[in-house]
Amino acid sequence: MPTLSGGSWVSQFPGSTSIDDLEPGFRLGVASFLGELAEAGATVRVSATYRPPERAYLMHWSWLIARGDADATAVPAMAGVDIEWSHGDAVRSQRAAAEMVTGYGTGGASVAPALASRHTQRRAIDMNISWTGTLSVRTANGTVRDIASVPRDGTNAELIQVGAGYGVIHFNNVNADRPHWSNDGH
Repeated sequence: MPTLSGGSWVSQFPGSTSIDDLEPGFRLGVASFLGELAEAGATVRVSATYRPPERAYLMHWSWLIARGDADATAVPAMAGVDIEWSHGDAVRSQRAAAEMVTGYGTGGASVAPALASRHTQRRAIDMNISWTGTLSVRTANGTVRDIASVPRDGTNAELIQVGAGYGVIHFNNVNADRPHWSNDGH
């Protein structure tokens, strides 16, 4: 028997924050980049690496239903996720989906979380990076790059260039998904 949507689903199909759960080739680049950031004195908070497809499904549809962009009675089923999106009327369905959006922390997103993404492929990491003063970080070719420009966070254009050298590419639209880095910028 399906379980109604709502906040209790957020703990189901947990995602990872460990770089050990990344695809081996990408993991190597991430580990090197993060090691150099730590050595340079930057603060890094990883919020997501691997996301199971079931979690991506729940995040995607809860976001759309909560905003009224999808009808809870018309959401396609996913094998292994025994959820009932419809609570009998649109308002209750949207309220339950909104609980999930809050739990997932996706409310500020300008687009629905993807059903299939680099996270579900183990090729993405969401992280917040910050520092004070000038960041002197070693690049992949071994030179040290002094970054004195602002902002002093993961959206800094110079830092994004350094990450690219390690094969850790910031999301193409930097301000649309500020913490997202992947193997190809998607």
